[in-house]
Amino acid sequence: MKQQGLGDTIEVITKATGIKAIVDAGAKVLKKDCGCQARKKQLNDLFPYGK
Repeated sequence: MKQQGLGDTIEVITKATGIKAIVDAGAKVLKKDCGCQARKKQLNDLFPYGK
């Protein structure tokens, strides 16, 4: 998948380092959405690649 913006890059980094798994586990325990998708979309909109 081609990265569309900064949000996609941050997602790749957090998955590779294991941070995403920790955040997802914490969100599951707290029974709350971590807000990752909304933050990713916002960052992609603010800092798009190739536009």
